[in-house]
Amino acid sequence: MYEADVQHWADVIVMARRYGWLLDPISDKVPLTLDDAYAIQARVLSARIERGERRIGWKLGYTSLSMREQMGIDLPNFAPLTNRMVMHDGEIISDRVIQPRVEPEIALVLSRPVSAGATPEQVLAACAQPRAVLEVVDPVWRDYRFRLEDNTADGSSAAYVVLGPQLKGCGDLSRLRVELACDGRPVAEATGAAAMGHPAQAVAWLATELAAHGGRLEPGDIIITGGLTAAVPLPAGGTVSATFGGLFGIGVSRSGRRSA
Repeated sequence: MYEADVQHWADVIVMARRYGWLLDPISDKVPLTLDDAYAIQARVLSARIERGERRIGWKLGYTSLSMREQMGIDLPNFAPLTNRMVMHDGEIISDRVIQPRVEPEIALVLSRPVSAGATPEQVLAACAQPRAVLEVVDPVWRDYRFRLEDNTADGSSAAYVVLGPQLKGCGDLSRLRVELACDGRPVAEATGAAAMGHPAQAVAWLATELAAHGGRLEPGDIIITGGLTAAVPLPAGGTVSATFGGLFGIGVSRSGRRSA
């Protein structure tokens, strides 16, 4: 894809997010490689930074079989997180979202850099704290119809990241049980192992992938390591919550009234 085409599609995605448009996938119209998609993603991030946002970390997508099966995606991907995407436990999402879904994740917050080729043990040694997280995804692609490349260009659908409590004393994160509920009704459960076998393994994968794109994991980065269960819709007036290890809870609600 030519540079002018990369900029064009980045501009289209930026405008779609700004005005709440839903789009047909880019790959329906033109050939789109994964390298093209990451180039578009980088231009979208640049536009957000020009508007005053600041990159604070990264998100991983499709690290679990549940998410890959739900969306028909074969491989994981990654995308940046910015400060304006961060929410906190119990907050209400504005009505700007269009087709939001929520997935429970484990985040690792780094105290030291992590380089390409790092082992999961080295990732954990560089981790200041694991945290409970809910990610709210809200793609610009109509009816959640997209290929991996479209999803990557759109920042892996990331809209908001709800930061929950530190997961203190939880032991092996791969064995940590996570239960997801909608309006208090249990809908799914998984363990931390759903994220590539261990959240730290997912971060090790990210470190190597970022290096291939000229990036690096830095101290202070928040990395959300991928949805552990399939994502569930967040209806107007609804609440999605998760419990981690039976001890740590986190929730997010959406404003507005439910449709009849």
